[in-house]
Amino acid sequence: MIILSSLLLTAQAAAGMPDCADPQVQSEMNICAHREWEQADAELNALWPQVRAVMQREDGYAVEDDQPGYWESLLEAQRAWIAYRDAHCRLSSYDARGGTMQPLLHSTCMTVLTERRTEELRELTRNQMSGEAKPGTEN
Repeated sequence: MIILSSLLLTAQAAAGMPDCADPQVQSEMNICAHREWEQADAELNALWPQVRAVMQREDGYAVEDDQPGYWESLLEAQRAWIAYRDAHCRLSSYDARGGTMQPLLHSTCMTVLTERRTEELRELTRNQMSGEAKPGTEN
């Protein structure tokens, strides 16, 4: 259902770009919500290489203690988060299951969770004790 909705949004977008400052009908709201999610996802993806580099750098200072490394832990957490995000937002959209509003609910949920995750990743580039930016970060 979600894939079909995404294809529908792509077809609708090709037919005409709505004014997302003031969408007037449900299909425009769906397209605009999907665009917001794409923007949030792009921001997360732009941050990812920086976070990965920080974690890989931190692995160079890791103590041998039989715990997974920074990078391995980050990757495990990110994969689990993606699975959680997808399942949670699918479930969240079921309030309008099968209706024209379902894609809006799904995209809105994806945006909110992605923005939160981006902030969580940004926080990982800061020292959790001092709050200072770790070497190689831009924040």
